Amino acid sequence: MIANLPTSSTGTILDVVVAARNNAATLGPVLAGLPVRLIRSVVVVDNASTDATAQVARDTGAIVLREPKLGYGAACHRAVAHLEVLPVAPEVVVFLPPDGSVDPQEICRLLEPVETQNAELVIGVRRVGPGLGSRVVLRLMGAIYGHRFEDLGPFRAVRFPALVAMGLVDRGAGWDVEMQVKSVMLGLQVVEVPITSRPVRRRQTRSKEVARSIEATGRGLFHLLRNATAR
Repeated sequence: MIANLPTSSTGTILDVVVAARNNAATLGPVLAGLPVRLIRSVVVVDNASTDATAQVARDTGAIVLREPKLGYGAACHRAVAHLEVLPVAPEVVVFLPPDGSVDPQEICRLLEPVETQNAELVIGVRRVGPGLGSRVVLRLMGAIYGHRFEDLGPFRAVRFPALVAMGLVDRGAGWDVEMQVKSVMLGLQVVEVPITSRPVRRRQTRSKEVARSIEATGRGLFHLLRNATAR
């Protein structure tokens, strides 16, 4: 379901994870825009960047981890492994894109259902809507699992115990799809909220964008079918 909810403050122990690769040009403003009063720590995972991404993150006071293996899932998994060994684990983790495509202040919108609806996974729904590959994955997810999601957006909040219980294994672009599939399989309370999406200037070529979209779609379909046969 999609909830149109107001923002609010929270006393929740919240850590923010940013998986970044060659995002030096956009990462600074993204981190500067965070609602710092709500956040315990910001963890930036440098996913084998060849630019100044790591230094930009350090200059803002973020915790910087390095993940040499390429892949969005690999970077997120590195962050989760770090959070698991902290003396006090977070209650909620927010995954935030590094490219400026969403407003960091809208973390408040993601946290509201956690507080008021006992949500365990909250997904930000972009107004621009998902691309063709994502729409295919979403329709199949609804047909196989009986749960219709509106988006596969990377801006999301998840209760940390639920995240650990999912046991996510994807190390590539299928991380978000696997998370949503596992949330349905585990019977978690999932809420989707509308967020403001921003246009971003893409540095990568059109061919790279297409390749990334194909990878995400392929890995998404893999998780749909793999977990469907395991039920």
